[in-house]
Parts: sequence; structure tokens; C-alpha cells
Amino acid sequence: MIKTAVILAAGMGTRLGERTKNQPKGFLMLDEKPIVEQSICKLLEMGIEKIVIGTGYLAEAYDRLATRYPQIACVRNDEYEKTGSMYTLYHLKNHISDDFLLLESDLIYEKKALDILINNKRPDVILASELTGSDDAVFIEADEYRFLRNMAKKENELNHIYAELVGITKISYPTFQAMCKFAEMSFDDDLKLDYEHALVGISHQVNLYVHKLDDLAWCEIDNEHHLLRAQRYIYPMIKAKEKNVPPVKRNILLNPGPATTTDTVKYAQVVPDICPREEEFGNVMQFISDELTKFVADPEHYTTVLFGGSGTAAVEAILSSVVGEEAVLIVNNGAYGKRMCQIAKAYGLNYIEYRSRPDKPLDLAAIEAMIQNSARKISHLAVVHNETTTGLLNDIESIGRLCKKYQIQMIVDAMSSFGAIPIDMEAMNISYLAASSNKNLQGMAGVAFVVAKKDHLEMTKHLRPRNFYLHLYSQYKYFLETKQMRFTPPVQTLYALKQAIIETRLEGIEKRYERYTKSWEVLINGITRLGLTHLVKKEHHSRIITAIMEPNIPSYDFQEMHNYFYRHGYTIYPGKLEGQNTFRVANIGDITYKDIEFFVSLLEQYLISIGYCTERKEIHGDSKT
Repeated sequence: MIKTAVILAAGMGTRLGERTKNQPKGFLMLDEKPIVEQSICKLLEMGIEKIVIGTGYLAEAYDRLATRYPQIACVRNDEYEKTGSMYTLYHLKNHISDDFLLLESDLIYEKKALDILINNKRPDVILASELTGSDDAVFIEADEYRFLRNMAKKENELNHIYAELVGITKISYPTFQAMCKFAEMSFDDDLKLDYEHALVGISHQVNLYVHKLDDLAWCEIDNEHHLLRAQRYIYPMIKAKEKNVPPVKRNILLNPGPATTTDTVKYAQVVPDICPREEEFGNVMQFISDELTKFVADPEHYTTVLFGGSGTAAVEAILSSVVGEEAVLIVNNGAYGKRMCQIAKAYGLNYIEYRSRPDKPLDLAAIEAMIQNSARKISHLAVVHNETTTGLLNDIESIGRLCKKYQIQMIVDAMSSFGAIPIDMEAMNISYLAASSNKNLQGMAGVAFVVAKKDHLEMTKHLRPRNFYLHLYSQYKYFLETKQMRFTPPVQTLYALKQAIIETRLEGIEKRYERYTKSWEVLINGITRLGLTHLVKKEHHSRIITAIMEPNIPSYDFQEMHNYFYRHGYTIYPGKLEGQNTFRVANIGDITYKDIEFFVSLLEQYLISIGYCTERKEIHGDSKT
């Protein structure tokens, strides 16, 4: 059992400027204790009995810390300005006599990182994570058995990249001795040798296992960008994940929203009661508004306006607030395009409907012809990005170019694409975008929002308001002045949304879409094997929600199938197409392809139980079910 830890803390932290002028970077504060003290507390909680800290720059700070922790021994590297981390580690050789955990002083991390290493049976383990996108990452190359081959900060110096170095490593005493011997041979040429290169230097003689954790919340704080990321995303995530709370029963929601959420999002709602008019809560909403904007646009030119309500509230807020006396062209190729027409009709808007099939790509030439031949001046065009009726992905980039050509402002319902499919509002010429908290963001239902181009939104302040609660400009102006919604917001839901945004930021929209896509591919391959078909061709599919043709046999009943899946912890959704019998499966939320694999296996069992597979074999002569 590991009982010793070593913390390397000699560095000057010059990239943090004034922040490290009077203190080492391990004493940066994210909460009540410096980050290095938080690390020390986690080590002690995990049963570590001896902590050796290699100090250098402003070593006195660590000496003072040691007076409060008898487990700490500080050893100063007087040559810290001209030596590297391996020199500091080598300098500790008389204080290390057994296996140990090696840590860097500027890390924040989940406590489970220590647990993973301590309980790993291998003697030497390098902790790694998936790539974080940090600007100062150390990349790891491993062989087919996950043993270390190489490490470098430049990707092109490696044959392939397996993971990113975390900065916590379990090192056996014999391996430490080998590192010291390697260092002795290297110091004549390079006193700046770091411990990573020493590990690489002995990797041909020692098996250094690379343990990759894909869901670890951690970061190193070397510069201002790292510090901001730690403050806004990483540290709040660590705190959320380390709450000592029981897991919540997990249901797999394959309906198109709300989606399956993480326990950390669920528990984010459990907060002390607060009046939403307090400045503290205003800061929560400001964070949410800023971060939602950053996902799709530059906050200098765009802003996010929050509403309490479902996603339809955001769509209705846009249509009723920004369209004047001129016409709005609404693309209707599904239930949600149709809904925009219904909203326009309810408000008496001057609207033109362009109808298209819900399973086929839009005819851009026909849309342009409608614009050219319209007797009414068209000021806006509204379109659904991912039509949730079928899973059809409309080409909003091409539509945006068309709008730019004719000086039309584009309105996009991105309810089922925001947070998964990358969107660039400036590049795509989107003036207004509507979305909600409960789909790809993986938050709770109850928050709708509009991302708007500021100068276009400002132009609407002279329009006569058609409604009160959903008036977009009034909500925007009030929040700008007060950091408050005009009316009572869904407080707990917004705390959950803040946590969901943090988790989206850490996973990354591109990575989230990759995860969704992998699940979708498993779904499509599975239903195809079972003899079912989906409506939209792969090249036009959003890969987020799929309309599947129902089995055409008398024994099939959707409600019975729904109930069968519900009993097994899965929820599916009926279709919304007139004249076609479909059911829908969404592969969004906190799920993986493994969940979809199990869904497909359940679907196969259900189809066998109603005789579908037997009947299909009789009709088609298939040899497989």
C-alpha cells in the first residue's frame, strides 16, 4: 500500500505574472484553501502518511504550511532557477525509500485519481486523461499494451497520441532509482531535465503503464487561461463530482428531450433557497448567458436572452418580437416548421409558408425562386435546423448564404442541434437562434433562450410589442441593466443548467457530437439488421433523432412496445408524421453506444415476441432474425 507522496513545487510560475510575485503557484486560491493544500488534504484522506515537498521559489511558504501538517517534510532545491523538475526530484533521493505517488503542485483534480493509482496492482502507473485542449499539454504515446513509449508537448514529435499526461504518477522505488541513474547521466548536458523525459528515458527498461481516465475532472494551472478555466469549469465540476451523495436511479430517455442527465446536473438543483433578485443569483444567470453565447458566437456581437419556459417559448419570443410589417418566410418540412406557422398565424404575422417533405433535403433553388417571385417584401426567413420530426438536418449554412444575398435576417430553431452540432452564427449568417436547456445541453427542462445578433435585436425596440411576457427586446434590455429576468425565473433549473453548461464545455461540442454519432451508428446498424427502416437518408441525417418505420404486422402496437421498454428503464417516443406510421428514437443525453446496444437487444427480443422476425423470415426468406 502506498504511504508516501512527493510534490514537486520548486518552480517560479512566471507565466502567472503578478499572481506569483509573492507566493508560489501552489498557493493560488480557488476556494478557502490553496490548491496545494487541497491536494495535501486529499492525499491524507487516502491514507498517505508522509508527504515530501521539493521546494525552491519562495520555499518559506511551504515551510509555514509544514508547521500545520506534521506529515510534511520540505526539501529545498537552491538551484531551482536553473534546473528542471527532475533535478528537484533527484534532490529528494535521501528522503525517499519506498514506492510513492508523484504529483505536481499546480494541479486540481478529483480524489478518485489518487484512488485509481493507489489501488492499481501495477507497480508503476502514469495517470492520463483524454485530450483536454489545454495550451500546455503533455501528450503520451503508448504501445498496444498501454505501456509508455514517448511523451512530448508537440504532437508532431509522436507517432500517435494515446492520451494526455495528468501529472500524478505512481512510481516504485526501483523505478525511482532508475530515474535517478538516468538523471545522473543527463545532468552534465541538461540541468533543465524534467521528470517526464526521465520516465521516457527509462521506458525501454521499465514497464510504465498508462492508465487513461476519460471522465476525470482535472487541470494544471500554469497561466491565466488555465486559471480562468479552473475557476469557471474545472473546479466547480470537481466539487460537484465529489459531493457525497447517493446515485440516482438511471433511466435511459430516448425521447427527443428532456434527455438523460448526469447525477451532477440533478444534484446541482439542491442548493440553499435564494431570492432570484439577489446579486449572487444574477451572477449565475450572467454566467449562463455568456457561456451559451460562446458556444455559437462572439459575445461582443451576440447575446443570449433567457426565458422561463419550454423551447417553444424561445421560438415564439423571436417570431412575435422581431418580425415587423414585412413578410417572414417559414420553411415547413416537419412538425416544428408547422408549429412556427401556427405561431405566426396566432400573432397575425405576414408570413409565407414554404412546404417541403420532412424526409428530403430542401430545394434551395425553389426557396430562392419563392423569394424572387414574392409580391411581399421578405424581411426574415425561419427554419428548423434539426427537424425533430424525422431527424432531417436542414442545410442552414446554404440558406444563410441565400438570406445574405437578399438581405434577409435568418431565424433558426436549433432546439435539437444546439450543444451537439457545431454552429457558427456569424459564418452561417444567423440573426436569431432559439434553443432550450433540456436537449443536447443535457440540463433540465424549463429554460428557453434566444441567441441574438445585438445590432439586429436593437433594431426591434421601435416595433410595437405583440406580447408581454415573451417580448424579446424588453427581456434583453432588463437583463442588460439588472442581470435579472423581468419575471420569476426557474431558480433550481438554472443552477442545473449552469452545471450542464460546465459539463458541455468540458466534453466539448465536437466530442459530444462524436459520442452521439457513435450511438446513432449502432442504432442504424441494429435496426437495419432487424429489418426495420429509417426515413431520412444517412447523408441528410442529423444523427441525433431517428424516425423509424413501424413493423407492419397486426400484433404490433406502439403503446405496448413503449410499455415494454419503459419496464426495462428505456423511454421511446411516438412519431409525428401524418400518413406514415413511425416511432422515434433519440440518441442524446448522458448515454453511450453501450446503452444503444442494449436498446437494440431489447428491441430484438420485443420483435421476436410479437412474431415480427418470424414473419419477416417467411416473407423474405431471411436466414437471420
